[in-house]
Amino acid sequence: MTGLDDPALAAARSSVAEHARRLVADRLVAGTAGNLSVRVGDLVAVTASGVAYDTMTADDVCVVDLAGAPVVGTLRPTSELPLHLLCYARHGASAVVHTHSAAAVALSLVRDDVPLVHYQTAIFGGGVSVAEYAPYGTDELAENTSAALADRTAAVMRHHGTIVLGSSLRAAYDGAAHLEWLCDVWLRASAVGTPRLLDADQVADVVERLRGYGQR
Repeated sequence: MTGLDDPALAAARSSVAEHARRLVADRLVAGTAGNLSVRVGDLVAVTASGVAYDTMTADDVCVVDLAGAPVVGTLRPTSELPLHLLCYARHGASAVVHTHSAAAVALSLVRDDVPLVHYQTAIFGGGVSVAEYAPYGTDELAENTSAALADRTAAVMRHHGTIVLGSSLRAAYDGAAHLEWLCDVWLRASAVGTPRLLDADQVADVVERLRGYGQR
């Protein structure tokens, strides 16, 4: 069991608050929409329900165990907690970011996937699917989104937003920003013509190339 006085847990709550504030600044959410979390051992630091993100502090961040039972804080965690917990249990995530970004929501109304407009799609493991709609906070939504996440680290949620998994909160957040950019590129291109797309093999090639990318 991770100790409640563990510096890593305190750092995680601060990081959740910091990235929640960035969600608003970067226009990936509106109001208190969206949510994010990070796992620390067998605990999860997660945004609270209905708390303003632009002024969020570490004290506003909830801590629950992997079954969703409250451990730290008096605020209720996000209504999407079942989805976050499923991502940790089923997909091996270390952090989860869920946005309500405009381009992704717009794309979800007309597509079943994110078109392969750029090789950067490879950072998610390949093409990104659109999960079927279900009401927020429900087990049905969690299951639909989990299915769309199969072998991927991101999905778009129809009429809803995006979800991105990462090895850290920063990685998941950066992925969410990249996914919104990909959706926006397709929307802009499709507004003036028929976009030229990469094929699945070209993206798969970049997936392999990324395995050796960066510093070692």
